[in-house]
Amino acid sequence: MRLTHVGGPTLLVEVAGRRLLTDPTFDPPGRHYSFGWGTGSTKTAGPALSPADVLPVDAVLLTHDHHADNLDDVGRALLAQVPVVVTTGSGARRLGAGARGLRPWQSTVLDGRGRPPLGVVATPARHGPPLSRPVVGDVVGFAVREPGRTDGVLWISGDTVAFGGLRQVAERLRVDVAVLHLGGVRFPVSGPVRYSMTGRQAAAVVRLTAPRVVVPVHHEGWSHFRQGREGAERDLAAAPEEVRRRVRWLEAGVPTHV
Repeated sequence: MRLTHVGGPTLLVEVAGRRLLTDPTFDPPGRHYSFGWGTGSTKTAGPALSPADVLPVDAVLLTHDHHADNLDDVGRALLAQVPVVVTTGSGARRLGAGARGLRPWQSTVLDGRGRPPLGVVATPARHGPPLSRPVVGDVVGFAVREPGRTDGVLWISGDTVAFGGLRQVAERLRVDVAVLHLGGVRFPVSGPVRYSMTGRQAAAVVRLTAPRVVVPVHHEGWSHFRQGREGAERDLAAAPEEVRRRVRWLEAGVPTHV
């Protein structure tokens, strides 16, 4: 498996002869985006690669469509050039054009051109505190299983805090590579409430799921992140050795085998 971190939550995954792209974000920096309910963010860093650098892709795995730090304008335009888009049920209704909507633990199969099928399972995610879903909207993670492999899955957490649903991931899946969305998001309007994981929360999730490799993403490049890479690294460095030895930070734009 080869991973290329484009920036933010955007990751090019090359696996089993396929090219998958997560949460496409390719807008240049400098613009402020509204997320609704008095929240918003300014993009402070651009992508390491352009859409032309990553296309063609076989599918987009979109954890949610309604926040611009996970699907911005250029990323949204890119969807028209992708055969399959897998996202939340509500997101699929908004996007139309045959997008496949999944609720947690529903699955779909990526097939075509005579290649073995690649299974994709939606996993639970909660983008904020308890009872926040009516405000923040639906989010999912994804588990991708290579054909013929029994030793684990690629798990993409999506934008989530550490909550009970992630225990289901540990119970139902054997995780090989975990891509964790961090950033410790907060907004002034809601005070100390977090909307994504800190490094400390990520360490707890790593101990729970025990992946072989952990790849942190979505921790820099936007003004609403309250913990960037430096803070996450500090938290993870303070974690037990069983956590520290699994973490692999990717250099943006550089294809990396994991």
